[in-house]
Amino acid sequence: MSVGSIVLLSLLGGGAALALLIAYGREGKPLRRLLSTALQGLCALAAVNVAGVFTGVTLGLGWLTGGVAMLLGLPGVAGLLLMRLLFL
Repeated sequence: MSVGSIVLLSLLGGGAALALLIAYGREGKPLRRLLSTALQGLCALAAVNVAGVFTGVTLGLGWLTGGVAMLLGLPGVAGLLLMRLLFL
């Protein structure tokens, strides 16, 4: 991947993370919302890796995938799967 695409994806990811943190802060119970989203994302990531035994598609657990799954939840895991299909 080129440096330009890495910078673009980093800026988009940082903007999405900032927007989500602002949205969580405006809710009545931001910590509960953040924890429920993180739990859903980690469960989705675990489900993808368990199903990967049968499908052959897995996502490694690292700082990036764990952070995206915890911050963005299920849509983040779906986005990671989409990016895996597009770039590999």
